[in-house]
Amino acid sequence: MNLLRPDQIARGKIMVRTPNWIGDAVFCLPALRELRQALPEAELVLVARPWVLDVFPTEELRCRVAAYDTRGKHRGIVGRWRIASQLRRENFAAAILFQNAFDAALLAVLAGIPLRAGYARHGRGPLLTHPVAVPRPGEIAPHESHYYLELLRRLGLIPAYPEVRQIPLSATPAVPAMAREQLLLRLPPERRPLLKGKFLIGMSPGAAFGTAKRWPGERFARLALLLHRELDATSVFFGSAAEGPLIESLLPQAGRGAVSLAGRTSLADFIRLIPGCDLYVTNDTGTMHIAAALGVPTLAIFGPTDERATAPLGPRVRLLVGDAECRPCKLRHCPIDHRCMTSVTVNQVVEVARVCLQEQESDHIAWQESFLE
Repeated sequence: MNLLRPDQIARGKIMVRTPNWIGDAVFCLPALRELRQALPEAELVLVARPWVLDVFPTEELRCRVAAYDTRGKHRGIVGRWRIASQLRRENFAAAILFQNAFDAALLAVLAGIPLRAGYARHGRGPLLTHPVAVPRPGEIAPHESHYYLELLRRLGLIPAYPEVRQIPLSATPAVPAMAREQLLLRLPPERRPLLKGKFLIGMSPGAAFGTAKRWPGERFARLALLLHRELDATSVFFGSAAEGPLIESLLPQAGRGAVSLAGRTSLADFIRLIPGCDLYVTNDTGTMHIAAALGVPTLAIFGPTDERATAPLGPRVRLLVGDAECRPCKLRHCPIDHRCMTSVTVNQVVEVARVCLQEQESDHIAWQESFLE
């Protein structure tokens, strides 16, 4: 095994190429924390896509971040050379590549980084000075957070590690009352009375990976309607700008107890706002992991993806998994009748949501009376 000895890099500057997607970035946090503990005096620079930068607790990790924007100024050959030149000026001692792509290794080579460590996949092994064999099925625990920890273990930077059962996003607990006030201020004045409801529920009917991961939108609308009628709950729909039309089309069906913030929140905004919700009901999407990592009660609906590998982790997570002989297919779009997702009924979700909210009720803070009147 080609070990990366800590004494080689203990006081050096290390480029850490992080995963590209929100969920994977959350899964990488345990490894980043272990890396910081293993190399307390090293200077860490996380190179990441712009849309995941806010996932990383830079103060806790004592690191810097550098945006790698292949959709903007780092697009194409000229853009790659621009960021490689920027990184070359940093004089890195080593690169640890949690991101799997060939591009990550090529960037480290172009940046003149002498020690380059990562999994040997996608044909990039010859570009790495410390290539690591990809774990075979069954060699490590199935959840993908272990994949990043195992890279550090195989490099000799950390010893054996325990199974990951929870991934806190920050060492500082969120304050729900403050988040609720922020949610209130995001709404037009005429919509603010809706937040006087007994419960506040976040909902995400979209999914960036593809339509296969989406529970039918009309069922989210029906869910919001029933929770408003039965539990005096207000639903706040979150989503990207691209998901805005979908969510706007659902609001009339969701009734008076639903509002939309689709396209009006960045990831940093979402991190600040979601702790104000008593429950977050979501498809398998990146923000699901953010909510769970912040300690927000999270109810996630799984269909084509493997919940053993990609479920959100935490003590306040509930899963509803579709029933289909063809799952988990991991396809972006269902070629048949989407049976894994349609097998999850609105009534099932209502019942699990009711249990989650009952658990929350004893801790519910009656902030509305003092803030809204």
